[in-house]
Amino acid sequence: MAVIAPSLLSADFTRMGEEVREIESAGARVLHIDIMDGHFVPNLTFGYSMVKALRPLTDMIFDVHLMMTDPINYIEDFAKAGSDVITVHTECRSDAGQCIDLIHRCGVKAGLSIKPKTAPDALFPYLGRIEQILVMTVEPGFGGQSMIPECLDKIAVIHSECASRGLTVPVMIDGGVNASNVQTAAKAGADMMVAGNAVFGAKDRAAAFRELCGLSDTGLIH
Repeated sequence: MAVIAPSLLSADFTRMGEEVREIESAGARVLHIDIMDGHFVPNLTFGYSMVKALRPLTDMIFDVHLMMTDPINYIEDFAKAGSDVITVHTECRSDAGQCIDLIHRCGVKAGLSIKPKTAPDALFPYLGRIEQILVMTVEPGFGGQSMIPECLDKIAVIHSECASRGLTVPVMIDGGVNASNVQTAAKAGADMMVAGNAVFGAKDRAAAFRELCGLSDTGLIH
């Protein structure tokens, strides 16, 4: 079964604490938190103060995705705020290797992400140094977009390269995940899936989350 990680980007910003408690009560164990700087992507979201404010409210894993031009300048702040995983992009201006090293020095797991137009081999120099891979299945910046299905083809390529090196690195996808495509994504090899509107856009968030979890259980072992 793939892990479903609800995305805070689609939550009700006026009741963040309640939203977090509600989704944890539904069974969520990973909360995806998108951080956008208005430069790397054309949108602004949260800062590390939001992560810090939410941290005492839940035991969920905080999976923090830095969509920033220079994430290296903010890694320590997000680590101190309570992040469990910090993911940066291969396409950012900061050196990805230096970012990974700093994340680890902060005692946090490191992830690396690629945009839809970036080939999966951009990740290969860093395999063995990261604990998570994030494949964007929409152009990052806004929730509510439709999944780009061709991006799922990257998952098999990444798993194959990891296997050839004797590595097991979970691959997460982010963008357009919903009840109509979650099975396809799971069969393509996604170990984790970020779901925004499909969860927080539903009247019954718990039911929507559990439906996605059930649909993602293909019985396959990656």
